[in-house]
Amino acid sequence: MSKKLLKLYTGLLIISIVTMIMLWRIQALKYAERQPRDYPEIQEEGILRMMTEYDLSGYYVAGDTIEGFQYELSQAIAQLSGLEIHTQLEMSLAESFNTLEKKECDIIARNIPITSEVSEKYLFTDPIVFNKQVLIQRTAKANNGIEPLRNQLHLAGKIIYIPKNSPAKLRLENLGIEIGDTIHIIEDSLYSGEQLAILVAKGDIDYAVCDQQTAKLSQKQLAEIDIKTDISFTQLQSWAVRKDSPILLDSLNSWFKQMRENGTFEKIYKKYYNKR
Repeated sequence: MSKKLLKLYTGLLIISIVTMIMLWRIQALKYAERQPRDYPEIQEEGILRMMTEYDLSGYYVAGDTIEGFQYELSQAIAQLSGLEIHTQLEMSLAESFNTLEKKECDIIARNIPITSEVSEKYLFTDPIVFNKQVLIQRTAKANNGIEPLRNQLHLAGKIIYIPKNSPAKLRLENLGIEIGDTIHIIEDSLYSGEQLAILVAKGDIDYAVCDQQTAKLSQKQLAEIDIKTDISFTQLQSWAVRKDSPILLDSLNSWFKQMRENGTFEKIYKKYYNKR
């Protein structure tokens, strides 16, 4: 066999192998997408994959200790279920939903407002907290004697920062319509509500909006901020799972019920948010 013919055969063989590997991977991905990932599969593996955010409400490191409202709830669930909890961190709620859809996590453990839009795509646990959006601004003492805004009409023309994909965006847009003037909304893709509160306290920005629970946690460390001006009404907030995980949803609701009955939930809640 000539060298030229040998090279041709070798090249064809390599192409065939690469094509076979690509087809196999495509089939494997399609097969993986068809596989269910509900509580029986989670229980068989023994691992529950949770996604939350890195902040005081979700998960954070304090010295040599891991803390966070969502994290401590997950550890209580681990004790009740016998499952090992694997925690992933993601600041973007939109990216968290993408990860959930790709079955790279089983639960989004953060305070998610239940709206008609998201409830069509995902299943939500029974409400974990009652929350609302509040305006973060500086106190008069930290702002050269300028009193904090109390009337929502005074938000006209103001620049307000919110985390990217925050549910506060829709509320602020509607509020702009209600007051008949423009509210300039800046979605920040880098910072969470907690981090935006720090920027307000430092005077880098004047206004931000985040949920009240996050604001309360931030205020414990930032005496410069005022969080008394409400932007929205009280909302029900819960954890999210995929539509194809109804058994997991029932299990989560059962574990939360047990935590409420034995006092575990109240203890964790008060640690982070004080009395309701």
